[in-house]
Amino acid sequence: MESRTLGSLTVSALGLGCMGMSEFYGPGEENESIATIQAFLDAGGSLLDTADMYGPFTNEVLVGRAIAGRRDDVVLATKFGNERRPDGSWVGINGSPDYVRAACDASLQRLGVDHIDLYYQHRVDKTVPIEETVGAMAELVQAGKVRHLGLSEASADTVRRAHEVHPITALQTEYSLWEREPESKVFPVLEELGIGFVPYSPLGRGFLTGQFRSPDDFAADDFRRHSPRFQGENFARNLQLVDRVKELADAKACTPAQLALAWLLAQGDHIVPIPGTKNRGRLRENLGAADVELSAGDLNRLDELAPAGAAAGARYPHMDSIDV
Repeated sequence: MESRTLGSLTVSALGLGCMGMSEFYGPGEENESIATIQAFLDAGGSLLDTADMYGPFTNEVLVGRAIAGRRDDVVLATKFGNERRPDGSWVGINGSPDYVRAACDASLQRLGVDHIDLYYQHRVDKTVPIEETVGAMAELVQAGKVRHLGLSEASADTVRRAHEVHPITALQTEYSLWEREPESKVFPVLEELGIGFVPYSPLGRGFLTGQFRSPDDFAADDFRRHSPRFQGENFARNLQLVDRVKELADAKACTPAQLALAWLLAQGDHIVPIPGTKNRGRLRENLGAADVELSAGDLNRLDELAPAGAAAGARYPHMDSIDV
């Protein structure tokens, strides 16, 4: 697999999001999830993305099991800041320095490693100055526990302030053919500061694959049942967007997922999508996006089919946790 650079960190051009292996997208099977992670590494992938809140906590354990004996093959990214209890209940967003230190130590133990390659603040704590949070994260770098720092869903102003405290390697934010807001708001700052960009949910939480035709297609415990974009009139309108993407994918002899990922890869060499999956079949499909060549005409056509603001409905039921 080709490599790309996030700030000063070299990673595979496509990463693997591991969240759905443990929670949110219906039931998973642990052995298949581990096999999927290992198949990703066998294919030359390196960037694995997890977080302490996934499970909660169990996803880091799963990833740790999957990479045992292969640490040198992995660029390991995890996150702190969305604080949950072991029973899954929500505490809140926490960016206090003491919590940063404690969360890092706990993640290292669950992952079974002595350092984290890319450590993100998962959500910005609006009650704690970003300078204090990133200052504590910088201490982790100095202690050798963390190699690079990242932010997730941070505004352009927050990124700039954080970068003044310690170099930020990557910003992770939702970005895809149906969520293009980062282009106008944060991309100029990332380019100015030399910060990489990691799109999460690059397939629109799976919607852009075209496999979902009804809200009833989701498992009972799938959080998408409660997402505004997957309900009622919004679902029907967003299906029209998916169908338009599928038409072009058919013309390119690829799948809609491959087309959506190829579009992201074409947006810049500093962009590294992390499509998530919990089975090897979908993984192989996603990795095939690297072989899809898009002409200038194809890219223009996709801009017409999926312009900024094309998706109906908010990304989350409550958007107050997003730093804007």
